[in-house]
Amino acid sequence: MMYYYHYPYPQQAAYPGYHYHYPISRQYPQVDVNVFTKSIKSYRLLMAQGSVLLDRLGDAGFDVKLMTAAQQGNQAEVDRLIKTIGLKVPVKTRYTPTGVTFELTTQPAPGSYMHCCTLTVQLKWGN
Repeated sequence: MMYYYHYPYPQQAAYPGYHYHYPISRQYPQVDVNVFTKSIKSYRLLMAQGSVLLDRLGDAGFDVKLMTAAQQGNQAEVDRLIKTIGLKVPVKTRYTPTGVTFELTTQPAPGSYMHCCTLTVQLKWGN
């Protein structure tokens, strides 16, 4: 059996003194798509490089060498193998017993310290 207690609280507004105001019409500057357009072009390069990476990873001899080096915890050999692919963008490789992650990034533009884009490829290679 449930018991309900009624407490006679006075009915007040949830936020006293608050009144709803309609949005104020704001003037926004004209959008500039130049940076976005450059990012799209850079990302197309990353996708093309990702495709090259996947094609090479599909090679039976290469994947055995890569997985063996990773299983032994030999990061230097893993990095060396990835460099032999000849990608035009930097690649950071991380792995666990169950999978591998490749992070492809664009080169920072001159005068900028940030990369515009990153393509992350995560693949499962164990249970």
